Amino acid sequence: MTDDPTTQGTSAGNTSAYARAGVDIEAGDRAVELMKAHVRRTQRPEVLGGLGGFAGFFDASAFKNYRHPVLATSTDGVGTKVAIAQAMDRHDTIGFDLIGMLVDDLVVSGAEPLFVTDYIACGKVVPERIADIVKGIAAGCEAAGAALLGGETAEHPGLLEADEYDIAGATTGVVERDEILGAQLVQSGDVVLAVESSGLHSNGYSLVRHVLLQQAGWALDRDVPELGRTLGEELLEPTRVYAKDILAMIRATREVAAGQAGKGTHAISHITGGGFANNLARVIPADLGVTIERSSWAPPAIFQLVQQVGQLSQADIEATLNQGVGMAVVLPESAVDAAQRSLEASGLESWVCGRVHERTGAAVDMIGEHAH
Repeated sequence: MTDDPTTQGTSAGNTSAYARAGVDIEAGDRAVELMKAHVRRTQRPEVLGGLGGFAGFFDASAFKNYRHPVLATSTDGVGTKVAIAQAMDRHDTIGFDLIGMLVDDLVVSGAEPLFVTDYIACGKVVPERIADIVKGIAAGCEAAGAALLGGETAEHPGLLEADEYDIAGATTGVVERDEILGAQLVQSGDVVLAVESSGLHSNGYSLVRHVLLQQAGWALDRDVPELGRTLGEELLEPTRVYAKDILAMIRATREVAAGQAGKGTHAISHITGGGFANNLARVIPADLGVTIERSSWAPPAIFQLVQQVGQLSQADIEATLNQGVGMAVVLPESAVDAAQRSLEASGLESWVCGRVHERTGAAVDMIGEHAH
């Protein structure tokens, strides 16, 4: 596993020219020491070596057990949700968000996430803060079953303020070629199964911050009765890491459909930036459409608050936020029971919210009004 503490060369000590320019190499080294225990908890048997190298190594010999292994990769960040973590001076959950955004994009193809690499850019390396960020990243990796294989912490004085940082990462997974999920499998008559989100996840925070913090002037420590906690606690609620749960669901639907070609899970959409309809449309063939019944669920309180306080139209809120749906699963009606049993065993609520049909208009039509 790599973890170069900064983007500096070999100068050391606070009296070096680099230190006078604002880059603290010793602080970077301390951050690496603090994060080591978190990283070790994510290791899979395939990981070779440890911290300190220039590259991370993952033993691919296990791929010999696949008929036709295909690698899948995804890269992402957490957007302006980092501003909430910084304002609250709480940094141990934002890394979990990062892993959710990475592996949940990957798993919708049917791929198992294998390893993750991360990148932290900051104005000043504060070892304890960096270690807290990595703690969250490691916790997310554990939840996903992925190894934290490498990372970089870059100190950018003059570009970022001392308390500012941003994080990003990439993940790689593997899937059998003939088990890749996607629009190519979707058929007329399929149903759409909605899987609950844990909240806002890590999308739409520019809108949420604009509405609640800037326009309404709400403080992060404001108690909000509708939420049952403070606004800041709600906004920091981590993104759900679905990877293991979705893979288990895929296996469950495949088992009940044994011998019936095309009868397992067909496609899955990770509902991220752009909202439900826009993301679901990405896994619907050009000749098919989907009708989604809003009445099949009531968006959680945070979504209703943003819409009401911001006086946002239905179109605006749905084009930005997930509205309480983290994943949308497209599958035959005969596989719904197996899928829901599997998701329930993972502690996830799900419900049928729509159906696939021959295209007559938009790829996804949202109809009716939400339940209350």
